[in-house]
Amino acid sequence: MKKAGESMYKLLLIVVMMTVWVSIHLLQVEEELAMKTLFQGKHAINRATHAAAQQVDLEALGEGLLRLAPEEAAGAASLYLRENLRLDTLGVPLPSSFLKHQVKVVVFEVVNTEQAFPYTYRNTEYNYEVTLRKPGVIMIVHMVYPRAFQVMEPIEWYLKGAAELVSG
Repeated sequence: MKKAGESMYKLLLIVVMMTVWVSIHLLQVEEELAMKTLFQGKHAINRATHAAAQQVDLEALGEGLLRLAPEEAAGAASLYLRENLRLDTLGVPLPSSFLKHQVKVVVFEVVNTEQAFPYTYRNTEYNYEVTLRKPGVIMIVHMVYPRAFQVMEPIEWYLKGAAELVSG
């Protein structure tokens, strides 16, 4: 009988150790997926701000001023963010998206020639500071990581990006 009891304890130990090993492995996979999501989100923000920062105000350009068209910049940023993250017009992920929660643009600012350059933008609420040397765009987006295995606490980010008008 002693042998059967020892075998039972060994079997139980193996089951417990397998459970721990699988949990640790899932945590590692979850962390890697979270980092991939963070990088994809940051790349999308960078692309959106760069697209927005190229929307030149043609009327002002005709007068010799190099400035951005705010409405066109907002439209370009929204389009690039939606296309890169696969979102609908409200920021809700499409079925083909890797995200599951709505993506919200919490800050979108166009810095134009009304400012003296170099211009330092500061946002204490989101702990962001950037210096622009010419007209540009600042964008802060709230994104939630869609946990795959529920082994980590929920992760939310405020992703930040800025871009300047590129002129020849």
